Amino acid sequence: MRKTECLAMILAGGQGSRLGALTKKIAKPAVPFGGKYRIIDFPLSNCANSGIDKVGVLTQYRPLELHNYLASGSAWDLDKKEGGVFILPPYAREKGADWYRGTADAIYQNLNFIDLADPEYVLILSGDHIYTMDYSWMLDAHKANKAEATIGVIEVPWDEAPRFGIMNTDKTGRIEEFEEKPAKPKSNLASMGIYIFNKDFLKKYLEEDAKDETSSHDFGKNIIPKMLADKARLYSYAFDGYWKDVGTIESLWQANMDLLQDQPPFELNGDWKIYSSNPSMPPHYVGPDATVKNSMVSEGSMILGDVENSVIFPGVRIGKGAKVRNSVIMPSTVVRENAVVDYAILAQNCEIGEGAKVTGEKGAITVVADGETIVATAAGSKQAG
Repeated sequence: MRKTECLAMILAGGQGSRLGALTKKIAKPAVPFGGKYRIIDFPLSNCANSGIDKVGVLTQYRPLELHNYLASGSAWDLDKKEGGVFILPPYAREKGADWYRGTADAIYQNLNFIDLADPEYVLILSGDHIYTMDYSWMLDAHKANKAEATIGVIEVPWDEAPRFGIMNTDKTGRIEEFEEKPAKPKSNLASMGIYIFNKDFLKKYLEEDAKDETSSHDFGKNIIPKMLADKARLYSYAFDGYWKDVGTIESLWQANMDLLQDQPPFELNGDWKIYSSNPSMPPHYVGPDATVKNSMVSEGSMILGDVENSVIFPGVRIGKGAKVRNSVIMPSTVVRENAVVDYAILAQNCEIGEGAKVTGEKGAITVVADGETIVATAAGSKQAG
Protein backbone atom coordinates (compact mmCIF):
# COMPACT_ATOMS: atom_id res chain seq x y z
CA MET A 1 0.00 0.00 0.00
CA ARG A 2 1.51 3.33 -1.05
CA LYS A 3 2.08 6.11 1.45
CA THR A 4 -0.71 8.68 1.57
CA GLU A 5 -0.81 12.15 3.09
CA CYS A 6 -4.24 11.85 4.71
CA LEU A 7 -6.17 8.65 5.40
CA ALA A 8 -9.90 8.87 6.17
CA MET A 9 -11.55 6.51 8.66
CA ILE A 10 -15.37 6.54 8.69
CA LEU A 11 -17.08 5.21 11.81
CA ALA A 12 -20.08 3.40 10.30
CA GLY A 13 -20.93 0.68 12.79
CA GLY A 14 -23.61 2.45 14.78
CA GLN A 15 -26.88 0.75 15.64
CA GLY A 16 -28.84 3.99 15.50
CA SER A 17 -31.26 2.90 18.21
CA ARG A 18 -32.95 6.33 18.27
CA LEU A 19 -34.06 5.72 14.67
CA GLY A 20 -36.10 2.81 15.98
CA ALA A 21 -37.81 0.75 13.31
CA LEU A 22 -35.64 2.19 10.53
CA THR A 23 -32.52 0.44 11.82
CA LYS A 24 -33.90 -2.94 12.84
CA LYS A 25 -32.35 -4.55 9.76
CA ILE A 26 -29.64 -2.10 8.65
CA ALA A 27 -26.95 0.10 10.17
CA LYS A 28 -27.71 3.81 10.49
CA PRO A 29 -25.24 4.90 7.75
CA ALA A 30 -27.14 2.67 5.28
CA VAL A 31 -30.51 4.35 5.93
CA PRO A 32 -31.90 5.88 2.70
CA PHE A 33 -31.95 9.68 2.45
CA GLY A 34 -32.98 12.38 0.02
CA GLY A 35 -34.77 10.35 -2.63
CA LYS A 36 -31.85 8.30 -3.98
CA TYR A 37 -29.00 8.41 -1.47
CA ARG A 38 -27.93 6.77 1.76
CA ILE A 39 -26.53 8.67 4.73
CA ILE A 40 -23.00 7.35 4.20
CA ASP A 41 -22.93 8.88 0.70
CA PHE A 42 -22.19 12.25 2.31
CA PRO A 43 -18.87 11.53 4.05
CA LEU A 44 -17.79 9.33 1.12
CA SER A 45 -18.60 12.04 -1.43
CA ASN A 46 -16.89 14.65 0.75
CA CYS A 47 -13.75 12.49 0.76
CA ALA A 48 -13.83 12.01 -3.02
CA ASN A 49 -14.43 15.72 -3.67
CA SER A 50 -11.70 16.68 -1.19
CA GLY A 51 -9.06 14.59 -2.96
CA ILE A 52 -8.88 11.94 -0.23
CA ASP A 53 -8.80 8.65 -2.12
CA LYS A 54 -8.02 6.13 0.62
CA VAL A 55 -10.92 5.50 3.01
CA GLY A 56 -11.44 2.88 5.70
CA VAL A 57 -15.09 2.22 6.60
CA LEU A 58 -15.47 0.66 10.06
CA THR A 59 -18.63 -1.43 10.17
CA GLN A 60 -20.20 -3.52 12.90
CA TYR A 61 -23.99 -3.51 13.44
CA ARG A 62 -25.99 -5.38 10.75
CA PRO A 63 -23.38 -4.64 8.09
CA LEU A 64 -24.51 -6.86 5.20
CA GLU A 65 -26.58 -4.28 3.29
CA LEU A 66 -23.95 -1.59 3.91
CA HIS A 67 -21.15 -3.87 2.66
CA ASN A 68 -23.15 -4.70 -0.45
CA TYR A 69 -23.85 -1.03 -1.08
CA LEU A 70 -20.21 0.04 -0.71
CA ALA A 71 -18.92 -2.72 -3.03
CA SER A 72 -15.64 -1.57 -4.61
CA GLY A 73 -16.22 2.13 -4.00
CA SER A 74 -16.62 2.83 -7.72
CA ALA A 75 -19.78 4.91 -7.21
CA TRP A 76 -17.65 7.53 -5.44
CA ASP A 77 -14.64 7.12 -7.75
CA LEU A 78 -12.81 5.49 -4.84
CA ASP A 79 -11.77 2.29 -6.62
CA LYS A 80 -8.35 3.52 -7.69
CA LYS A 81 -5.45 1.08 -7.82
CA GLU A 82 -3.50 2.87 -5.09
CA GLY A 83 -6.50 4.10 -3.13
CA GLY A 84 -9.97 2.76 -2.55
CA VAL A 85 -12.62 1.96 0.03
CA PHE A 86 -11.55 -0.62 2.61
CA ILE A 87 -14.28 -2.29 4.69
CA LEU A 88 -13.05 -2.86 8.24
CA PRO A 89 -15.31 -4.98 10.49
CA PRO A 90 -14.12 -6.32 13.86
CA TYR A 91 -11.99 -9.44 13.42
CA ALA A 92 -10.42 -12.21 15.48
CA ARG A 93 -6.98 -11.39 16.88
CA GLU A 94 -4.47 -13.17 19.09
CA LYS A 95 -6.57 -12.66 22.21
CA GLY A 96 -9.88 -13.41 20.48
CA ALA A 97 -12.50 -11.25 18.81
CA ASP A 98 -13.83 -8.05 20.33
CA TRP A 99 -16.67 -5.83 19.17
CA TYR A 100 -15.66 -2.21 18.81
CA ARG A 101 -16.13 -0.97 22.38
CA GLY A 102 -16.19 2.72 21.50
CA THR A 103 -15.14 5.17 18.81
CA ALA A 104 -11.52 5.24 19.96
CA ASP A 105 -11.34 1.46 20.32
CA ALA A 106 -12.65 1.06 16.76
CA ILE A 107 -9.71 3.08 15.44
CA TYR A 108 -7.29 1.33 17.82
CA GLN A 109 -8.34 -2.08 16.52
CA ASN A 110 -7.38 -0.91 13.02
CA LEU A 111 -3.95 0.53 13.78
CA ASN A 112 -2.40 -2.16 11.58
CA PHE A 113 -4.39 -0.84 8.63
CA ILE A 114 -3.32 2.73 9.45
CA ASP A 115 0.32 1.67 9.69
CA LEU A 116 0.10 -0.03 6.29
CA ALA A 117 -1.26 3.17 4.73
CA ASP A 118 1.41 5.13 6.64
CA PRO A 119 -0.32 8.53 6.42
CA GLU A 120 0.96 11.75 7.90
CA TYR A 121 -2.56 12.59 9.04
CA VAL A 122 -5.67 10.61 9.97
CA LEU A 123 -9.11 12.09 9.32
CA ILE A 124 -11.82 10.49 11.47
CA LEU A 125 -15.46 10.91 10.41
CA SER A 126 -18.91 9.83 11.45
CA GLY A 127 -20.89 7.85 8.91
CA ASP A 128 -24.27 9.30 9.93
CA HIS A 129 -24.25 13.07 9.41
CA ILE A 130 -25.69 15.06 6.50
CA TYR A 131 -23.39 17.87 5.27
CA THR A 132 -21.05 18.91 2.46
CA MET A 133 -17.53 19.90 3.47
CA ASP A 134 -14.11 20.26 1.86
CA TYR A 135 -11.80 18.41 4.22
CA SER A 136 -8.72 19.79 2.43
CA TRP A 137 -9.46 23.23 3.90
CA MET A 138 -9.57 21.74 7.38
CA LEU A 139 -6.28 19.94 6.72
CA ASP A 140 -4.70 23.22 5.55
CA ALA A 141 -5.81 24.88 8.80
CA HIS A 142 -4.41 21.94 10.79
CA LYS A 143 -1.01 22.41 9.15
CA ALA A 144 -1.05 26.21 9.48
CA ASN A 145 -1.71 25.94 13.23
CA LYS A 146 0.99 23.28 13.65
CA ALA A 147 -1.75 21.40 15.45
CA GLU A 148 -1.53 17.87 16.79
CA ALA A 149 -5.30 17.52 16.55
CA THR A 150 -8.01 19.62 14.89
CA ILE A 151 -11.70 19.23 15.66
CA GLY A 152 -14.49 20.42 13.38
CA VAL A 153 -16.99 22.62 15.23
CA ILE A 154 -20.22 24.36 14.33
CA GLU A 155 -22.24 27.01 16.15
CA VAL A 156 -25.52 25.62 17.44
CA PRO A 157 -28.42 27.50 19.09
CA TRP A 158 -27.60 28.16 22.73
CA ASP A 159 -30.65 26.27 23.93
CA GLU A 160 -29.43 23.17 22.07
CA ALA A 161 -25.80 23.39 23.23
CA PRO A 162 -26.35 21.11 26.28
CA ARG A 163 -27.02 18.21 23.85
CA PHE A 164 -23.51 18.40 22.37
CA GLY A 165 -19.86 18.17 23.24
CA ILE A 166 -18.85 21.83 23.53
CA MET A 167 -15.42 23.30 22.73
CA ASN A 168 -14.20 26.37 24.60
CA THR A 169 -11.40 28.12 22.68
CA ASP A 170 -9.11 31.13 22.87
CA LYS A 171 -9.04 33.90 20.25
CA THR A 172 -6.76 31.86 17.96
CA GLY A 173 -9.12 28.87 17.95
CA ARG A 174 -6.94 26.76 20.22
CA ILE A 175 -9.12 24.52 22.36
CA GLU A 176 -8.75 25.19 26.07
CA GLU A 177 -11.59 23.08 27.44
CA PHE A 178 -14.00 20.38 26.31
CA GLU A 179 -17.37 19.93 28.02
CA GLU A 180 -19.46 16.86 27.31
CA LYS A 181 -23.14 17.90 27.24
CA PRO A 182 -22.76 20.72 29.81
CA ALA A 183 -25.83 21.91 31.70
CA LYS A 184 -24.53 25.51 31.49
CA PRO A 185 -22.30 25.72 28.40
CA LYS A 186 -19.66 28.44 28.17
CA SER A 187 -19.85 28.52 24.37
CA ASN A 188 -22.05 27.20 21.59
CA LEU A 189 -19.26 25.62 19.52
CA ALA A 190 -20.39 22.00 19.16
CA SER A 191 -18.13 19.18 18.09
CA MET A 192 -19.11 17.75 14.69
CA GLY A 193 -17.36 14.45 15.35
CA ILE A 194 -14.79 15.32 12.65
CA TYR A 195 -11.15 14.99 13.72
CA ILE A 196 -7.75 15.34 12.07
CA PHE A 197 -4.81 13.90 14.00
CA ASN A 198 -1.12 13.61 13.33
CA LYS A 199 -0.77 9.87 12.93
CA ASP A 200 1.96 9.16 15.51
CA PHE A 201 0.30 11.49 18.02
CA LEU A 202 -3.02 9.67 17.64
CA LYS A 203 -1.40 6.24 17.87
CA LYS A 204 0.27 7.10 21.19
CA TYR A 205 -3.03 8.09 22.84
CA LEU A 206 -4.95 5.14 21.43
CA GLU A 207 -2.39 2.68 22.75
CA GLU A 208 -2.46 4.30 26.19
CA ASP A 209 -6.27 4.32 26.24
CA ALA A 210 -6.45 0.63 25.27
CA LYS A 211 -4.56 -0.25 28.46
CA ASP A 212 -6.93 1.73 30.69
CA GLU A 213 -9.60 -0.67 31.98
CA THR A 214 -11.65 2.22 33.36
CA SER A 215 -11.94 3.97 29.98
CA SER A 216 -15.03 4.06 27.78
CA HIS A 217 -12.64 4.09 24.81
CA ASP A 218 -14.41 7.08 23.31
CA PHE A 219 -12.90 10.15 21.64
CA GLY A 220 -15.25 12.64 23.30
CA LYS A 221 -15.22 11.12 26.76
CA ASN A 222 -11.62 9.95 27.03
CA ILE A 223 -9.16 10.74 24.24
CA ILE A 224 -9.84 14.47 23.76
CA PRO A 225 -9.94 15.29 27.52
CA LYS A 226 -6.64 13.41 28.02
CA MET A 227 -5.00 15.35 25.18
CA LEU A 228 -6.19 18.63 26.69
CA ALA A 229 -4.94 17.62 30.13
CA ASP A 230 -1.53 17.05 28.54
CA LYS A 231 -1.59 20.56 27.02
CA ALA A 232 -1.44 19.18 23.50
CA ARG A 233 -1.95 21.52 20.52
CA LEU A 234 -5.67 21.04 19.83
CA TYR A 235 -7.40 23.52 17.53
CA SER A 236 -10.97 24.03 16.39
CA TYR A 237 -12.00 24.36 12.76
CA ALA A 238 -15.20 26.38 12.40
CA PHE A 239 -17.68 25.18 9.78
CA ASP A 240 -20.53 27.50 8.75
CA GLY A 241 -22.46 25.34 6.26
CA TYR A 242 -25.39 22.97 6.65
CA TRP A 243 -24.77 20.08 9.06
CA LYS A 244 -27.33 17.81 10.65
CA ASP A 245 -26.95 14.82 12.93
CA VAL A 246 -29.79 12.62 11.69
CA GLY A 247 -29.78 10.43 14.77
CA THR A 248 -33.49 10.77 15.55
CA ILE A 249 -36.67 10.19 13.55
CA GLU A 250 -37.56 13.87 13.71
CA SER A 251 -34.10 15.09 12.58
CA LEU A 252 -34.03 12.58 9.70
CA TRP A 253 -37.51 13.68 8.59
CA GLN A 254 -36.57 17.36 8.85
CA ALA A 255 -33.35 16.88 6.86
CA ASN A 256 -35.39 15.32 4.05
CA MET A 257 -37.91 18.16 4.20
CA ASP A 258 -35.07 20.71 4.03
CA LEU A 259 -34.38 19.53 0.48
CA LEU A 260 -37.85 20.63 -0.66
CA GLN A 261 -37.20 24.35 -0.24
CA ASP A 262 -36.99 26.60 -3.31
CA GLN A 263 -33.45 27.31 -2.16
CA PRO A 264 -32.30 24.19 -0.27
CA PRO A 265 -29.49 24.58 2.28
CA PHE A 266 -27.10 22.66 0.04
CA GLU A 267 -27.03 21.36 -3.53
CA LEU A 268 -27.10 17.64 -4.24
CA ASN A 269 -25.95 18.12 -7.83
CA GLY A 270 -23.99 21.38 -7.82
CA ASP A 271 -20.23 21.78 -8.03
CA TRP A 272 -19.93 19.55 -4.96
CA LYS A 273 -21.79 16.46 -6.14
CA ILE A 274 -23.15 13.81 -3.81
CA TYR A 275 -22.49 10.43 -5.41
CA SER A 276 -24.41 7.23 -4.78
CA SER A 277 -24.75 3.64 -5.91
CA ASN A 278 -28.19 3.21 -7.45
CA PRO A 279 -29.89 0.54 -9.54
CA SER A 280 -30.69 1.45 -13.12
CA MET A 281 -34.43 2.12 -13.36
CA PRO A 282 -36.72 3.70 -15.95
CA PRO A 283 -38.01 7.28 -15.48
CA HIS A 284 -40.78 7.81 -12.95
CA TYR A 285 -44.37 7.90 -14.18
CA VAL A 286 -47.11 10.32 -13.08
CA GLY A 287 -50.62 9.23 -14.08
CA PRO A 288 -53.20 11.48 -15.80
CA ASP A 289 -55.26 12.03 -12.65
CA ALA A 290 -52.31 12.29 -10.27
CA THR A 291 -50.93 15.50 -8.73
CA VAL A 292 -47.40 16.11 -7.48
CA LYS A 293 -46.60 19.32 -5.58
CA ASN A 294 -43.33 20.44 -4.00
CA SER A 295 -41.87 16.93 -3.94
CA MET A 296 -38.86 14.91 -5.06
CA VAL A 297 -39.82 11.82 -7.09
CA SER A 298 -37.10 9.33 -8.02
CA GLU A 299 -36.74 6.99 -10.95
CA GLY A 300 -38.77 3.80 -11.22
CA SER A 301 -41.70 5.24 -9.26
CA MET A 302 -45.35 5.22 -10.36
CA ILE A 303 -47.59 7.99 -9.01
CA LEU A 304 -51.32 7.54 -9.62
CA GLY A 305 -52.54 9.45 -6.54
CA ASP A 306 -51.69 12.78 -4.92
CA VAL A 307 -48.24 13.62 -3.54
CA GLU A 308 -47.40 16.86 -1.73
CA ASN A 309 -44.34 18.02 0.21
CA SER A 310 -42.80 14.55 0.18
CA VAL A 311 -39.66 12.64 -0.82
CA ILE A 312 -40.32 9.56 -2.97
CA PHE A 313 -37.54 6.99 -3.46
CA PRO A 314 -36.98 4.62 -6.42
CA GLY A 315 -39.51 1.89 -7.13
CA VAL A 316 -42.34 3.36 -5.03
CA ARG A 317 -45.96 2.77 -6.13
CA ILE A 318 -48.73 5.15 -5.07
CA GLY A 319 -52.23 4.02 -6.10
CA LYS A 320 -55.23 5.92 -7.39
CA GLY A 321 -56.96 8.09 -4.80
CA ALA A 322 -54.05 7.73 -2.35
CA LYS A 323 -52.81 10.87 -0.61
CA VAL A 324 -49.20 11.22 0.52
CA ARG A 325 -48.23 14.43 2.31
CA ASN A 326 -45.28 15.62 4.41
CA SER A 327 -43.70 12.18 4.23
CA VAL A 328 -40.61 10.19 3.25
CA ILE A 329 -41.37 7.02 1.26
CA MET A 330 -38.32 4.76 0.98
CA PRO A 331 -37.51 2.34 -1.88
CA SER A 332 -39.96 -0.23 -3.23
CA THR A 333 -42.78 0.66 -0.85
CA VAL A 334 -46.40 0.43 -2.07
CA VAL A 335 -49.20 2.77 -1.00
CA ARG A 336 -52.47 1.24 -2.21
CA GLU A 337 -55.60 2.92 -3.53
CA ASN A 338 -57.29 5.53 -1.27
CA ALA A 339 -54.68 5.16 1.49
CA VAL A 340 -53.56 8.25 3.42
CA VAL A 341 -49.97 8.88 4.55
CA ASP A 342 -49.17 12.12 6.37
CA TYR A 343 -46.18 13.11 8.52
CA ALA A 344 -44.64 9.67 8.21
CA ILE A 345 -41.51 7.81 7.22
CA LEU A 346 -42.16 4.51 5.46
CA ALA A 347 -39.09 2.24 5.36
CA GLN A 348 -38.18 0.00 2.44
CA ASN A 349 -40.54 -2.66 1.08
CA CYS A 350 -43.59 -1.59 3.11
CA GLU A 351 -47.19 -1.94 2.00
CA ILE A 352 -49.92 0.43 3.07
CA GLY A 353 -53.19 -1.32 2.30
CA GLU A 354 -56.17 0.04 0.43
CA GLY A 355 -57.92 2.70 2.50
CA ALA A 356 -55.39 2.45 5.36
CA LYS A 357 -54.14 5.53 7.21
CA VAL A 358 -50.64 6.21 8.51
CA THR A 359 -50.67 9.65 10.09
CA GLY A 360 -48.61 11.64 12.55
CA GLU A 361 -47.88 15.30 13.06
CA LYS A 362 -44.85 17.55 12.88
CA GLY A 363 -42.66 16.64 15.84
CA ALA A 364 -44.27 13.21 16.20
CA ILE A 365 -43.49 11.42 12.95
CA THR A 366 -45.01 7.96 12.46
CA VAL A 367 -42.62 5.25 11.23
CA VAL A 368 -43.44 2.01 9.45
CA ALA A 369 -40.67 -0.61 9.62
CA ASP A 370 -38.96 -2.36 6.72
CA GLY A 371 -41.30 -4.89 5.12
CA GLU A 372 -44.27 -4.10 7.39
CA THR A 373 -47.83 -4.19 6.07
CA ILE A 374 -50.50 -1.80 7.37
CA VAL A 375 -54.16 -2.62 6.73
CA ALA A 376 -57.28 -0.50 7.16
CA THR A 377 -59.08 -0.98 10.47
CA ALA A 378 -62.09 0.53 12.18
CA ALA A 379 -59.65 2.37 14.46
CA GLY A 380 -58.10 4.12 11.47
CA SER A 381 -54.87 2.16 10.96
CA LYS A 382 -51.51 3.30 12.30
CA GLN A 383 -51.28 6.73 13.90
CA ALA A 384 -48.70 8.63 15.92
CA GLY A 385 -48.49 8.05 19.61
